This record gives sequence, C-alpha cells and structure tokens, in this order.
Amino acid sequence: MAGAGETTVSPGMMRRLYDFCMKWISSRYGVWALFLIAFVESSFFPVPPDVFLIAMCVAVPHLSYRYGAICSIGSVLGGALGYGLGFWFMDSLGMTVINWYGMAEKYQVVQNYFREYDVWIVGTAGFTPIPYKLFTITAGFVKSNFITFMLVSLVARSARFFLVAWLIRRFGARIKYFIDRYFNLLTILFVVLLAAGFFTVKYMF
Repeated sequence: MAGAGETTVSPGMMRRLYDFCMKWISSRYGVWALFLIAFVESSFFPVPPDVFLIAMCVAVPHLSYRYGAICSIGSVLGGALGYGLGFWFMDSLGMTVINWYGMAEKYQVVQNYFREYDVWIVGTAGFTPIPYKLFTITAGFVKSNFITFMLVSLVARSARFFLVAWLIRRFGARIKYFIDRYFNLLTILFVVLLAAGFFTVKYMF
C-alpha cells in the first residue's frame, strides 16, 4: 500500500502536467491559472500550487502578496469542493480520488485523527506537505463542522502561501532554491506550535 506522500501518478505524467501548467502560468491568463491550480489541488490535482506561486512571485516580486492571496482563496474554495466530495459522494468520487493516490490505508488513520482532534487537524495538513486533499475529503465524510473547517483551512493555507510570497518579496529569486530544498523543515516550527495549541485547548479549557 502506498504511503500518504505517494501517488499512483507516474513521474512522466507529473512532468507533463507541470510543463503544461508552467506554460499556462506564463501566459496572460497566469493569475487565473494559479487560482485554478490551487482550487483543484485541494481535492484531486497532484501538483502542489507552491511551485507555480513561486514562479509568479519571482517573475513579479511586488505582486507577491496578491498572488499569495489568490492562491489562498483558490485553495480554500477547492477545499470546500473536497469537503463536498466526502460529504455527498464518498463511496464514488471521494474513494476514487483516495484510491488513485494509493492513500486508502492512510484514510483510515486520518479518520482516527478527526475523532481525536476533529476539524482542527486540517490546520496541519493545510500548512504542511501532508496531502491536504485527503483531509478535505475526510472532513466531509465525517461531517465536521463546515464553517470551522473553512476557517481553519483559510488560516492554514494563507499562512503557507503568504510565507512563500513574503520570502520571495523579501529575498528575491535567490530564495527559490532554499524554499524548494528546505520547505518541509520550515514547517516543523509551525507543527510544534500547532501541537502546543491542541494541548492547550484540550487540557486547559
């Protein structure tokens, strides 16, 4: 069984998708392309929007925050689509997406996370490289509170994409290599703080 970070998408297919999206991003429809990629990635698309956000921010650094906002809004709205797939179409479309990525086993684990932490666990998936789509679909299936789900997603996804936008605006194109190589490590601090928040809410309030 494939792990959470593995997909059944071949490297060649991933490369073709990436090249196609980069051409679209570079066109006059780049902003709409960024929005759409962020939207569909939250429920089924395999290529994360970060790489396209970085490309646009590097090209026009003074618009980095605008691109971060577009990416955040698209991703959160796409999360709502993922929620809907789990809520209404889990047995058909929802499981099709999960099985396509080889994440059926992890899906059971994620359900347990939702039983313990409820929708707040979405904050971790929304900010880190954990497959966000797996959590959006599961949130709908377990019928988590939709408003809370959207708010947590907005905070987590905005934190992720605005961090990228800020780094590009602050340090320019030279930060691209650093982000590509160390982004997973940069998320550790956020996860530690999030875990501390879970502990505080669970044991002190």
